[in-house]
Amino acid sequence: MQKQKVNWTERMEHSLVRIIQQKGADANQPFPVRVLLGFLKAVSWIFGAVVAVRYFLYNTGLKRRFPLGCQVISIGNVTAGGTGKTPVTELFARTLRDKGRKVAILSRGYRRKERPWWQRMFSQVVEPPIVVSDGKRILADSATGGDEPYMLASNLPGVCVIVDRNRVKAGRWAVRRLGCDTLILDDGFQYQKLRHSLEVTLVDSTNPFGNGHLLPRGILRESARHLSRADIVFLTKCSGDTGEVVEEIRKYNKKAKIVTCRHEPCVLRNVYTREELPLAWLKGKTLTTLAGIASPRGFEDSLRKLGARVIWCERYADHHRYDASEIIFALNKTADLKADALITTEKDAVRFPRLETTPVECHYLRIDIRILTGQECFEEIVSRVCNRGREGAAQ
Repeated sequence: MQKQKVNWTERMEHSLVRIIQQKGADANQPFPVRVLLGFLKAVSWIFGAVVAVRYFLYNTGLKRRFPLGCQVISIGNVTAGGTGKTPVTELFARTLRDKGRKVAILSRGYRRKERPWWQRMFSQVVEPPIVVSDGKRILADSATGGDEPYMLASNLPGVCVIVDRNRVKAGRWAVRRLGCDTLILDDGFQYQKLRHSLEVTLVDSTNPFGNGHLLPRGILRESARHLSRADIVFLTKCSGDTGEVVEEIRKYNKKAKIVTCRHEPCVLRNVYTREELPLAWLKGKTLTTLAGIASPRGFEDSLRKLGARVIWCERYADHHRYDASEIIFALNKTADLKADALITTEKDAVRFPRLETTPVECHYLRIDIRILTGQECFEEIVSRVCNRGREGAAQ
C-alpha cells in the first residue's frame, strides 16, 4: 500500500519549523525563502503588539482574571512546543494526588476534533466541557479529547482530566461537579483569564528561546522577559553544564526557583497489546521510527543512546492525525528494511488506528521526568500547595 501524501499545510509547517527553531538556521536560504521570512517578521511585529495590548488589558483590570477559590497551578512556557510540558504536568499531578489532593488537569485539547470555528462563534448553545477522565474512568478518546489529555488520563488514575477552550468553565466544572481542590492548567502561561496561584515555566536547555523572534518568525509566544512572572522554572533536557542558560534566565527573573531535569526513557510498550519490554531490549536492535511531534530528533537520538541502530525516520507535523495507510506504509517499510521493530512516541501511539495484525513489532517509548538539581525546591512548592488548602473566592 502506498503512503497517502501529506497535505501541503503540513509540508510547509514542517519546513518552516526547521528554519525558525534554531539560531542561524535561516542563513543562506534561497531568495524566495528570505522573502517569506521577511513577511513573517512583519507579522511577528503585529503579533507582538497584540500580545502587549492583551497583557496591558489584564494588568490594568480592563480584562478580568477569574478566581475559582482553589489552587491553580499553571504549567507552560514562552516558546511554542518541544519543552516537554506533558511529563512535567504528569509529575505535578501524580505528586499532588499522592499527597491527598483532589487534582484536575485543565487542557485546551489542542487539535482535537471539534466543530468549525464559524459554527462555534455563532452558536447560542453553551456546551459542557469534555471530561476525558473523572478520576475513575476514561470517558473520551484522543480524537475527542486531544492527544495529551488522553495520554495523561491513561497514566494518571485518580486524576480528573477536563478539556475546553474556556478553562474557567472547565475549572468550575472540576470544582463543583467533581469536587477538585487543585487545578493544573496545562499550557497555561499565556492563559490569563483564569487567575494562577503558582506559575511553573519550562525552558528547553538545548534551545531556550529559539532565534529570539516572536511567532511566526521565531518560536516565542511572548517576549522572554515575561519569564519574570515565573515562580519556578523547570530547565528541561539537561545533559551537561547549564550555567549559561541559567545566567540568561536570571537576566529576566532573579527570584524564581530553578529545577534542572531531563526526560528519560523508562520502558517500551507495544502499541496494540500494551506488553512491556525493558529498555535493554533495544541494545543491538535495528529500528525505524515514526514521529509527529515538535522536536523528533531528541526522540530518535535517545534510541541511539540506548544502543539501537536507527536506519529510517519518518516525520510528520506535530499532532498529525494518522490514517491506516500511513501506519501500514511505515510498518511495511520497516519489514522491507528487515528492521526489528517500528518505534514511535507515546503521544503518537494514542493517534494510531487499530490494526488486526502487523508485519513487524510496533512499540512506543514511555518517557518519565528525572530531576537532576532542585529536588528540594520542587518538594517545597508541592508542600506550599498542599498546606494552603482551599483559597478564598476573593483571591
